[in-house]
Amino acid sequence: MDNNNLVEKLAVQVESFQEGFEILSKSLTFIEMVKSFLHIIRGNFIITEIYSFHKLASDSKWNNISLKKIPDQSYLSCLVDSDNPSIKYFEDLQIKVSINLPLADKSYLGILIGPKFDKSKFTDLDKITLQILLQVFDSAFKSFLNRQKEKALVFELNEKVLHLNNLIDTGIEISRYNKRRVLYDIALERITSLTNASSALIEIVKKSQGIVKKYITFPTGVEPDKILNSKLKIHSSFEHQDRSYTFVLSEKETRHSTTSFTELDQMLLDSISRQVSVSLENEYLHKQALEKEKIEQELNVAASIQQKILPESLPEIKGYDLAGINIPSREVGGDYYDCFDLSKGKFALIIADVAGKGIGAALLVSTLNAALNSYLQFDIPLTEMAERLNKLIYKSSPSDKYITFFIAVLDSISGELDIVNAGHNPIFLLRKDGNMEKLDAGGVGLGMLDFGLPFEGQKIVMNSGDKLFLYTDGIPEAMNDKEEEYSDEEMINFLKTNSEKSSIDFIDSLVKSVKDFAGSAQQSDDITALMLKRN
Repeated sequence: MDNNNLVEKLAVQVESFQEGFEILSKSLTFIEMVKSFLHIIRGNFIITEIYSFHKLASDSKWNNISLKKIPDQSYLSCLVDSDNPSIKYFEDLQIKVSINLPLADKSYLGILIGPKFDKSKFTDLDKITLQILLQVFDSAFKSFLNRQKEKALVFELNEKVLHLNNLIDTGIEISRYNKRRVLYDIALERITSLTNASSALIEIVKKSQGIVKKYITFPTGVEPDKILNSKLKIHSSFEHQDRSYTFVLSEKETRHSTTSFTELDQMLLDSISRQVSVSLENEYLHKQALEKEKIEQELNVAASIQQKILPESLPEIKGYDLAGINIPSREVGGDYYDCFDLSKGKFALIIADVAGKGIGAALLVSTLNAALNSYLQFDIPLTEMAERLNKLIYKSSPSDKYITFFIAVLDSISGELDIVNAGHNPIFLLRKDGNMEKLDAGGVGLGMLDFGLPFEGQKIVMNSGDKLFLYTDGIPEAMNDKEEEYSDEEMINFLKTNSEKSSIDFIDSLVKSVKDFAGSAQQSDDITALMLKRN
């Protein structure tokens, strides 16, 4: 690829780099920032595996901060210990790229990237893109550290304000008013009295519609320019939303003349300015609380709608034992399961997981449910139906939303299963003799790509005594307070040792096992599972 083509392709990506920086800059924690960064890398290169690590100093050990643990500790040997940023590429290893990024707080971020989905090599464009993404992360992390320092400084200033006992009465009085003009008038009157200023004003500058200035003076009628042009003045400023506020005091009065203001006067002015800022913030938070209450009401409505989408009961299949469960981690979740009776002894078992949670995920679940109710009425091959669903979800969702999806059409008489797995976790078929088979033939998640990639199907037969176990990643990735995962291994061991239970007892026992493991830790993801046994 020549330099001109490289420049042209990178120019197209400038907007996505900017969007990546904005996403990373909004992170509240370092872990959240790293997870968002891994998602950006995944989206840019369509890779199958990615792991992240962190250490506090160059001689410390790497700590895993990925959602998934590395399957082989030898992968860590790919990480380079260096005080300089480094990217290494490998061809003959499972790990294709290793990254060591020294951070502004003297700690280190390590990233290991597996092969691309299509097994292709990393191109020159890929390498340049990755280098730019690392610079984007570094800038976003520096911004994150600056915000942390600013919060610490604000906290220190607030603590000092609390020690100004002579301002308590003024603070209480100011906080009583929710009408801004009254608030401003009281603040100006009190600070003028406390500092013996001859006059004062508040300059309010609105920035969102160009620079629009407004002045409020005390005493009323004093010309703003007289205060602003005074040689004996002090000021204090703060910003709130799209406005900046500046208090200005002019000419401290004494018995004989006017004089300069003291450090105590400046402290008193800063304190009043801060109190007004807090009052404005409280007003804003009150409005936010009302808006949150409205949103919660809407979430309750969305939750009730979603409950109608999920099955109240599953159909009875002659010769089989079927049970399922869905436990959302929020009011509305992104997991979905169902079993459709297709008549003539055929049944469609479905499980799906939307990337993300909340109302956006619930809307995609609703879209998927509606599409399935439509498509399953016709005898469409599952691979063709998956392609149609992929196009529908791709057009119906933003770039960061997609659905992992598994469907199995069961012929209950013959036991034959017709299967497509679109990016979902491997589904397990436990044979009567104890052998375990993974069902993962299919393609990428629905809505992830629209390149016309075909979906592969798979056919397999359930015999008497076989069990089919469907689940979402909320089970193996459930975490306890130590941030340890329940793990795929524990889930598979549970399946093998409890498979002889009835389907409903198995599901109940599995949920109890996961919750016992998590303990007091908050449920981080939806928990959904289906168990089908052939008697």
